[in-house]
Amino acid sequence: DWAAKGVRLAGVETVVAEGFERIHRTNLIGMGVLPLEFAPGTNRHTLALDGTETYDVEGALQARAHLTLIVRRRNGEITRVPMTCRLDTADEVAVYAAGGVLQRFAQDFLAARAAAPSPQPLSHEGRGASAH
Repeated sequence: DWAAKGVRLAGVETVVAEGFERIHRTNLIGMGVLPLEFAPGTNRHTLALDGTETYDVEGALQARAHLTLIVRRRNGEITRVPMTCRLDTADEVAVYAAGGVLQRFAQDFLAARAAAPSPQPLSHEGRGASAH
C-alpha cells in the first residue's frame, strides 16, 4: 500500500494506466486517487506523452464510467482521450468521493454519532446521596 500512499502524498490525484493489479487499484482508491484505464490499443506511447502535459478529467463519476482525459500539451494542442473509470462498484465511488477510506470512515462515524439519540444526564435521586 506504500506505492499508493506515496503517490497521494506526492499530490497525485489520478493515475492513468493500461491496467491495474487488483490490490494496487484498491489501495489507490483507499488513498483517494482515481484510477483510469486506457482503452485497448491506447497507451502513453501511442499518444506520444512525454511528461510535460497537464491533464483534466471530464465526465460523471460512476462505477466503470467512460470518462474523457483532456491532455494539454506545452504547444497548446489539446487531445481528448476516452478512458474507463476503474472505480468498479458504488462503494468504491463513495470511498473515492469521500477522499479515501479514512475520510469515508470518519464521515460514517460522524453521521452515525449525529443520528444517535443524545445521552440523558444521570440522575442521583434515590441513590442515597447526601448533601453536607
